[in-house]
Amino acid sequence: MTLIGLAYNQKPEQQTLPISSSADVREAEGENSRSEEEPPSSRDEFAEWDSPETITAVESALKKIGKVVRLEADEDFPDRLRRTRPDIVFNIAEGLHGVNREAHVPAICEFYGVPYSGSDPFTLALCLDKARTKETLNFHRIATAPFTVVHSAGDLEKARALPLPLFVKPLHEGSSKGITDKNLCWDYNQLATQTEFLLENYHQPVLVEQYLPGKEFTCGVLGNGDEAVVLPLVGMNFETLPEGALPIYSFDAKFVWDRPENPLDIFECPAKVSPTLRSAIESTVLAAYHALGCRDWARVDIRLDAAGVPNLIEVNPLPGILPNPEDNSCLPKAARAAGIGYDELIESCLRYAAARQGVALEGRQKFPSTAMSAQPAMAAAGLA
Repeated sequence: MTLIGLAYNQKPEQQTLPISSSADVREAEGENSRSEEEPPSSRDEFAEWDSPETITAVESALKKIGKVVRLEADEDFPDRLRRTRPDIVFNIAEGLHGVNREAHVPAICEFYGVPYSGSDPFTLALCLDKARTKETLNFHRIATAPFTVVHSAGDLEKARALPLPLFVKPLHEGSSKGITDKNLCWDYNQLATQTEFLLENYHQPVLVEQYLPGKEFTCGVLGNGDEAVVLPLVGMNFETLPEGALPIYSFDAKFVWDRPENPLDIFECPAKVSPTLRSAIESTVLAAYHALGCRDWARVDIRLDAAGVPNLIEVNPLPGILPNPEDNSCLPKAARAAGIGYDELIESCLRYAAARQGVALEGRQKFPSTAMSAQPAMAAAGLA
């Protein structure tokens, strides 16, 4: 029987995200400062890590293929990996320390010669650096908003070369960490205030980019090489945000205003777009997926510019995979729209990874016939 290692980081039990209204959030951040006992980053420090429910759901899906051993990605991970020697590792670990944290588990797997799912250490580190990602996109002539990087308050002057309004965010974060309505800056004074706030509280450079005023989409990708496919597009309906909120998928929109007991009806999947726009988005998404070296699966965020041209915002090669359909988790949502259930989504990622590396897995998984758009990639991995 195939031995599958499940590499993960679990949210600490003591961390709970606050339930706040938009007014509460604005009041708390009104002066862009908090007490030393509660820095702004404290509420989102572990936002990228997975809940026990997600880890259990992934484990349950993988058990249909082989025997699963949990390998928590803490300081003991290298020793446990070396001792258990799984046939393949299913990696959803986000890491904690440093700008290369998402690359730690794959790098350790490579060190010990253990196959693993998902993108390699270089791609994971590249995609977590928003500026290096955009530089790569620019080299490949893939549309992305003009930008600069501010390392200190003294760098702010160079941001004046960019036209207002501007959007700012921490350079090395995911899961909308550090992003609120205040990050959309309408003048250079506001830009200076918010950039200095992020520098002080997130202890990393700040990406400053031209704000894109068009519609936003998030796009799931499955597969590898020429057979990779884009799942049904997920469109964002910002009109469902609380009154007065800006059209931004902020940390509050993702974790505070959107609750299972009171879900935020922000997503439309499949997004209602013209065939021409859908084709343009899919082409841009796949071009970025390949240019950045993504493998097996990823989630790609797109926003239209003032002319309606799809621009890359970010690429996440470790996409969120919440199992509950009532949660707004975009990759599982897009998969369901293609007729792919949660277990099949998890299995597909592992089978793509196994096919790349010559790892034999038990059984074959049939996908629903409604997932026609995903058939080429599935067939390539022996899934259809």
